[in-house]
Amino acid sequence: MDNRGIPYGRQEIDEADVEAVVQVLRGNWLTTGPAVESFEQAFAAYVGAPHAVAVSNGTAALHLSMLAAGIGPGDEVIVPALTFAASANCVRYVGATVVFADVRADTLTVDVASVEALVTPRTRAIVAVDYAGLPADLLALRGLADRHGLLFVEDACHAPGATCAGRAVGTIADLTTFSFHPVKHLTTGEGGMITTADDALAARLRMLRNHGITSDHRSRELAGTWEYDMVALGFNYRLSDIQCALGRSQLTKLPRWLAARRALAARYREQLAARPEWLLQAEPDDRTHSYHLFAVRVAGDSPGRERRDAFERLRRAGIFPAVHYRPVYLHSYYQSLGYRAGLCPAAELAYDGLLSIPLWHGMTHEQQDRVLRALIV
Repeated sequence: MDNRGIPYGRQEIDEADVEAVVQVLRGNWLTTGPAVESFEQAFAAYVGAPHAVAVSNGTAALHLSMLAAGIGPGDEVIVPALTFAASANCVRYVGATVVFADVRADTLTVDVASVEALVTPRTRAIVAVDYAGLPADLLALRGLADRHGLLFVEDACHAPGATCAGRAVGTIADLTTFSFHPVKHLTTGEGGMITTADDALAARLRMLRNHGITSDHRSRELAGTWEYDMVALGFNYRLSDIQCALGRSQLTKLPRWLAARRALAARYREQLAARPEWLLQAEPDDRTHSYHLFAVRVAGDSPGRERRDAFERLRRAGIFPAVHYRPVYLHSYYQSLGYRAGLCPAAELAYDGLLSIPLWHGMTHEQQDRVLRALIV
């Protein structure tokens, strides 16, 4: 453990990961090379999706999803209020309007009824967020999107390996985005992935991540040509071979790491189930949780004060929790656009008492017991 004590999440790197990166460093391709395609193919196979497109981070994955689908000014996109800012920012990046939906008080995932009530003739897409690693009600949202002719984007940055109604996350929405930040299930340092079954969308994503150019250096070398064409205004959202080699190595360990996260979560649940002062996220029977986060909520009359007390108590014990998340529209930028408190009452009430306590796949039982002793008073 590093000198930070017990963080809320962290990466695990072993010698196989180091060797995978070293092999790329000793090779000819540091970017746009074969390691990128290898990682994409392995990730697509793991998820069960026809296509996986690697990008520079999870936010880039969300941005390109909006861009590839043609979302733009005049369009509305429905996004859950309780999420990281990137889930909504990607809509703003393309000039569209964010419409915030409330969440369910029990699962903290987006409330399907709230989403349906917000659909207008200007609505073009729905973004679902798999909060903490628990899938949203994806089949209900899939049906809603289909009835209204809407694009369905799943922000699964918390949820690789999770399932809904027996189907893998990454195979239900039109576009599903993943993140490989160091606190996530597997890491490439920074990085992201988009899965889709749509051949045209996959091709457009690959073009847009590379400046809007129809080929990359390796494909031109293989074809024996120097010519290329820029057909759209894209971005440099590529993921390097160095990072993809690390991701490919990490992916082989993901099933084992998911099992470890779920076992640790079960220990937390067992210890906290009899503590009425703490509320736990509900887990519907038709879904499997992948536990990026373990979120607890204060059940008392003064959740904000009691959450602050618990946060500070943990930090004094050398434990570093976090809060996920302040409803996006309460941030100053969105307030400047005219959004106001009271818009999504369930999300705001949840936020007042939310606390993410440490959980990652390399966490020991001794570390977890330290967290519990500091949390429970």
